[in-house]
Amino acid sequence: QVRLVESGGGLVQAGGSLKLSCTASGSIFSVNAMAWYRQAPGKQRELVAEVTSVGRTNYVDSVKGRFTISRNNAKHTVYLQMDSLKPEDTAIYYCHVRLLTVVLRMDDYWGQGTQVTVSS
Repeated sequence: QVRLVESGGGLVQAGGSLKLSCTASGSIFSVNAMAWYRQAPGKQRELVAEVTSVGRTNYVDSVKGRFTISRNNAKHTVYLQMDSLKPEDTAIYYCHVRLLTVVLRMDDYWGQGTQVTVSS
């Protein structure tokens, strides 16, 4: 079957950097869009960044110029490089992927989340 494994979260001081990784493995034929979402306490889950199968990227305004999303198609991995972190970036970050399995079924998968905490 297919599984997602997230890593890279942690505690960092304001102005610091973190890099999140999310790798999909299993019976994968191809990967479509990949994205990162986050959810802070008391807030709705929001889309932070996404990258399509053809490399088009989109970011929420609050992270533009600070975060960079990228992907390694050979490894079925999506990354989120986070620089100049601010306390308001504190949230649980979730990986999302849409992929085609080896039996040609299109499915959506969510990671279990990784905590990012930025101290001031």
